[in-house]
Amino acid sequence: SGPDGEHDWSSKYPFCGGAFQSPIDFQTQLLRYDPNLPPIQVQNYNLSTNEQLTLGNNGHSVLLSLPSHMHISSLPHRYSAAQLHFHWGSSSLLTGSEHTVNGIRFAGEMHVVHFNSDKYPNISMAVDKHDGLAVLGVFIEIGEFNPAFDKFFKYINGIKYRDQKIQVPAFNVRALLPARLDEYYRYDGSLTTPPCYPSVLWTVFRKPVTISRKQFLALATALYASYAQDSVTVPLHGNYRKPQLTDNRVVLVSFKDGDFTWMSWGILATIIVASMLGLLLIITLVWCLLRKRSNTEEQKDKTNAYKLAEKEENISKV
Repeated sequence: SGPDGEHDWSSKYPFCGGAFQSPIDFQTQLLRYDPNLPPIQVQNYNLSTNEQLTLGNNGHSVLLSLPSHMHISSLPHRYSAAQLHFHWGSSSLLTGSEHTVNGIRFAGEMHVVHFNSDKYPNISMAVDKHDGLAVLGVFIEIGEFNPAFDKFFKYINGIKYRDQKIQVPAFNVRALLPARLDEYYRYDGSLTTPPCYPSVLWTVFRKPVTISRKQFLALATALYASYAQDSVTVPLHGNYRKPQLTDNRVVLVSFKDGDFTWMSWGILATIIVASMLGLLLIITLVWCLLRKRSNTEEQKDKTNAYKLAEKEENISKV
């Protein structure tokens, strides 16, 4: 929000107001199943604890540096890892993912950023090229405690303020990703922060990972977007960009339409319950009508019997 908020990005960074921007809402009508999309294959993600990674606060996110020998091997080019970072909500708003699914926003989102190392020597040279970057997006939900995220979340208090950095032991980065890497959304998009270059091949995994509420609140409440020496501290939260126009883009998916996501099962359950209630209501109405009709006919039969008896009695008197 404010003068540096996303509504004013395009005045300084023209690409932010251009085409093929990210994030987007994965609406059902945009999705196209592509049977040729292979499972994502990541290499050297299980890092040695002897390695050191840099954990930092850049003023708009938590950023963890990654070594370039980590890479994705299932894309047309080799994409080497550079860093991962997060987007999240706040302690009062537990929704902060950038991408959404049919309008539904998750608690947070992790982006693992890679650059095309077949064509460019480093991420700085690749960042503005049309085939320069590949980002793995991971939805984050609040649920069970996640020990993998705690490998660096426990150091967050060391980077409370902007531009603070610390060294942390490396770990198995693969453990941060969903168990299944074969179900994902794929589309061409952009950086979600200025300068918003449309240079990203997005792979957003279908299934979310979970972190505990305590872990989420630690992320959402411990950090500041301001410098340590600033007299006024600015909390770092709600750091997600709103969904952008789809610009007639098609989102390819590696899973069939007939498959149900965890959210679809909820929708299906709601439909089933509503249908059962509707059916129960119809049965109740039919039963009431039949009972009323039965009572009416029974009353009519009694009336007719009474009239017949009365008539017979009159005849006998004559």
